[in-house]
Amino acid sequence: MIYLNGKYQPLEEAVIPVMDRGFLFGDGVYEVIPAYSRRLFRLHEHLERLQHSLDAIRLKNPHTVAEWEEILGKLIAANDGDDQSLYLHVSRGVAPVRDHAFPAKVSPTVFVMSTPLPTPPKGWREQGVSAITAEDNRWLRCDIKSTSLLPNVLLRQLSVDAGAAETILLRDEVLTEGSASSIFVVWEDILMVTPKSRLVLPGTTYDVVLELAQAEGMTVEVRQVSEYELRTAAEIWLASATKEILPVTHLDGRPVGEGKPGPLYRRIDALYQHFKTTVMRENT
Repeated sequence: MIYLNGKYQPLEEAVIPVMDRGFLFGDGVYEVIPAYSRRLFRLHEHLERLQHSLDAIRLKNPHTVAEWEEILGKLIAANDGDDQSLYLHVSRGVAPVRDHAFPAKVSPTVFVMSTPLPTPPKGWREQGVSAITAEDNRWLRCDIKSTSLLPNVLLRQLSVDAGAAETILLRDEVLTEGSASSIFVVWEDILMVTPKSRLVLPGTTYDVVLELAQAEGMTVEVRQVSEYELRTAAEIWLASATKEILPVTHLDGRPVGEGKPGPLYRRIDALYQHFKTTVMRENT
């Protein structure tokens, strides 16, 4: 069951006109909101990020917070699985002609669907995953969660082609993020992560990792991380709502640290799993 412009219907029956600007221009934004035990996690933070993206592309929010809660709640109830991933998509809508400029009077297209949210394989946490690096050639407003994801798609495909889990991005010899994740670096027992800016997406899992690390008393630095620090790191982690937190044990074919999950990762993973059980599944 999905939601499209006010109607709940089977996915295979959903139709969007070809003149929709989301289809023609990628003129829209999206959010991905996890639900654990059918409870939305940090809904208001996700909706605030959605509002930021909508404001950035000058598109009025089609729903109030209460309306979004009702739509998402109905979809969670209508779909199978206690753990779900809610994809929320708002485009500028269907225009009468194909023109780059905003159409004068159109209604936005609102599409929401739910998919199962599987737990990452235990082996990824125990043995780690590999990653490659690439130059960050995306636009300069990565803080907007835009549906125009072709650069991310191409960068992610590089890691698929290499048999790796992620592509870690560098811009002018400075770490930004992964093609679909936040990246954390442990260097000399310091946990480092790139600060939020227009060059990175402000992830909610990013926030959780920082909160857990600081509460545990880890030394944390939110600052620019150089390519040298990335390549000589003792530990590298990738984090996202769907991947949770995973240790990167090989980068560009070379071991990271000792080539196995490090001690800080073990601590943060245990904290995250406890947080997931005691907080995420109790969040309303």
